[in-house]
Amino acid sequence: MRRKVPLTQATITSIVFYLLAIRFSVVITIGQCRHHYLHLNSDNIRFGPRRVHPTSGPQQVDISIDEGQAYVLVVVLEKMSGAGKTVCVTGASGYIASNIVKLLLQRGYAVKASVRYPNNPAKTDHLLKLDGAKERLHLFKADLLEEGAFDAAIDGCDGVFHTASPFFTSVADPEKELIEPALKGTLNVLGSCSKASSVKRVVVTSSLAAVAFNARPKTPEVVIDETWFSDPEFCKEMKLWYVLSKTLAEEAAWKFAEEKGMDMVTINPAMVIGPLLQSTLNTSAESIANLMNGAETYANSSLGWVNVKDVANAHIQAFEIPSANGRYCLVESVVHSSELVEILRKLYPSYPLPQKCADDKPLATTFQVSKEKAKSLGIEYIPLEQSIKETVESLKEKNFLNL
Repeated sequence: MRRKVPLTQATITSIVFYLLAIRFSVVITIGQCRHHYLHLNSDNIRFGPRRVHPTSGPQQVDISIDEGQAYVLVVVLEKMSGAGKTVCVTGASGYIASNIVKLLLQRGYAVKASVRYPNNPAKTDHLLKLDGAKERLHLFKADLLEEGAFDAAIDGCDGVFHTASPFFTSVADPEKELIEPALKGTLNVLGSCSKASSVKRVVVTSSLAAVAFNARPKTPEVVIDETWFSDPEFCKEMKLWYVLSKTLAEEAAWKFAEEKGMDMVTINPAMVIGPLLQSTLNTSAESIANLMNGAETYANSSLGWVNVKDVANAHIQAFEIPSANGRYCLVESVVHSSELVEILRKLYPSYPLPQKCADDKPLATTFQVSKEKAKSLGIEYIPLEQSIKETVESLKEKNFLNL
């Protein structure tokens, strides 16, 4: 059932809270942007002086408001949309996962977060300092390669965000360091999810690496979308071991989800940059740091880029929006390394940025990645230049740059 509700600024917050309390979901449209809020997860909720009881069955209200009315309401709603719900995040100390945990806590979720080294402050302090962590964050240790290691933590959770997967560009043993942890780890986590009747949806962090690497030509006119899949044989031939690990892991995940009837969504971001929460340097941010720290050349490659805050938000939206399904490619811009360097040079002219390409071959062509499906998650991408600036300022703050 859908109802159109005319609202004034004086009554909007109270009405929306009431609708959520009686198990309506609410879609708020502000200009061209849609925000979807699920009902509160409680059998009965105190609303003012009395308790209200939920309606039976899902119902939705659509509300259009102007920006002046929206600001406070949206901030408040985003702080309570996860109230009463518990979720699990694997690999929580990682770059993307840390930002997911931050948003989940802001939205009121209780979070069970797996970390490899729970007693290492360098891996956990940034999580423990997050708003809401003291009350609603529980860290636990689990081995991705051990079957059943996540059973206890996932049992009772409403949802799971599986982000844990190694990301290295240089490895001695690809099978042991990349492929086995990605593939077996994903299946072990999904196996634990399949045992927990409480889990409504699983959101898996995949990658554009699992989408775009195959023999199909990529030119400025080509638009890559969610129907593309990377080819494992192509990856092996080109020795793209990280790409292969993400490709095999996602392929196995979809097969498992189909066999078990599991509600699963994958998020497939390109190279992820933006501010670092953690104190360690992750691989994608390191690519920017290397350019800033005196690299003599830049790679002859064209890559997609996206801000970590948009990636984290997409994970949350993919979990909360009932209609979310399948894969979601996340790319703000695709640029050649030379263009990336020019943006850095404009923003930071005093840094010794590389002047030439690493080889004399024709420049790798750019391509396009469709943004259409991501729009359904309400994603409005942070521009690449802003993402680059946020990355560099964060690298400076954490002393990863040679000033």
